[in-house]
Parts: sequence; C-alpha cells; structure tokens
Amino acid sequence: MTEPVTLDTGIWSPEKAIPDSLKQYISQLQAGDSTNPSQDFKNSHLLIFLHIIQFLKRTKRTGWVNFDVEGPESIADHMYRMGIICMLTGNEELNSSRCVKIALVHDMAESLVGDITPVDNVSKEEKHRREYETIVYLRDLLKPYNAKAAQEIYDLWNEYENISSPEARFVKDVDKFELLVQAYEYEQQHNKTKDLSDFVHVRKQIKTPEVQSWADTILKQREGFWQGTPRPVTKRNTTNINSSTSNN
Repeated sequence: MTEPVTLDTGIWSPEKAIPDSLKQYISQLQAGDSTNPSQDFKNSHLLIFLHIIQFLKRTKRTGWVNFDVEGPESIADHMYRMGIICMLTGNEELNSSRCVKIALVHDMAESLVGDITPVDNVSKEEKHRREYETIVYLRDLLKPYNAKAAQEIYDLWNEYENISSPEARFVKDVDKFELLVQAYEYEQQHNKTKDLSDFVHVRKQIKTPEVQSWADTILKQREGFWQGTPRPVTKRNTTNINSSTSNN
C-alpha cells in the first residue's frame, strides 16, 4: 500500500482524501509486518477498505443537492437500485451477474473523490485521474486480504469506464435510466414544486434498445404527471456545488 502523502503539493490524491478518523488506523497498519502477515493484519486491510467505502452511504448525490432536493439519495442508494435493475434485464445475451457487479463497483471511487458533476469546475481528465488513482488505492488496500477480489474490482471499474463490453454499455445506460426514474420520483415527492427537467437530456445518451424502451416509458409517465400544470422555475443552487464531495 502506498505511503500517505505528508507534504501538501496541492495535487489531489486518495491519501489526502482519507478522513482524519482513519489516518491513524492506516498508519498503524502500515507499521505492521507485511512480510509475515497475521490473520488480524489481513482482516485489518479488509476493515479499512470497508470503512472507506462506507462513505458511499453517507455522500449525497451532487445533482440532487444542487437542486435542493429534500432527503437526497446517497451514491450507495443509486448503485443499489442499479444493481437490482441489472438483475431484471430481459436480454439473455447479457451476463446479468456481471452487470450487477459492474453496477456495484462503477462509482466506488466516489467514496474518496466525491460525486463530481460537470458544473463542479473539475475537468474530465482530472476527474478520471482522481477516480483511477482511488481505484488503484482501494485495490492495493484490499490485496493483502483477497488479491483476486481486489483485482476484479479494478478490472470491472476499468471495463465500465472504457465501455469495453456489452455489459458495461448496458450498465452505462442503466446509470442514466436510474437517474431519470429518481428525478421523476423527486418531482412527485415535492408535489410539483420542483421541475427537474435539467436531467431529462440523459435520455439521448442511452444506446441499448431495452433501456431506451424503459426510459421512454418513464418519460411518458412524467409528461402525464405534468400535463396541465404550470412548471415551476427550478434553479440550480450554486452555493451547494462541491458540498457533497468531502468526507471530513
């Protein structure tokens, strides 16, 4: 595992993003004997990995935070429903179990990076660098306990990022579809006091026929929901930008 960065170079790194509450725990672990690891040593690597990814349960999805949605979902909430959706595919040419795994892993780096959106003034290249370095960090952290699982997480994340399989393409589309469903549910939850049309454009990014069909159905239902109702002016709250990207 990489030694924590002690000199602040101004460049983001996974080590710097580790909450203070975990840094001492990690330092103690690094001082242990990695040449002849005990079971406790191995278990500690697993536990730190779990402590880090628990931030997926605590970090709220930035898009909803920026629109002042009440009780916004966490990153883990989003990935959980994506996993269920992947189980339900009727496309027998897809490996649905692999789709579920990709869904569970695809946003794992956000446990330290946070949920960066296009309005957060972080370039795509920088966002990818942070997320890639975090996945490498998490892989190396988990290796002493289960090297095979650690490598699988890394490989699945890269498969999703590169859209290098039909399963990855499907999960990319499910990511967008789940967003559409959630936006509509929040409009219902807010009793038509919020118009989340800003998110509808993701329909154009969906490529697979099955998910296109799902998306078209939810958008038809949404149009029926709003029919005859004046749309409220719903603006992005820019004061919330980046507010959901810190674990400290």
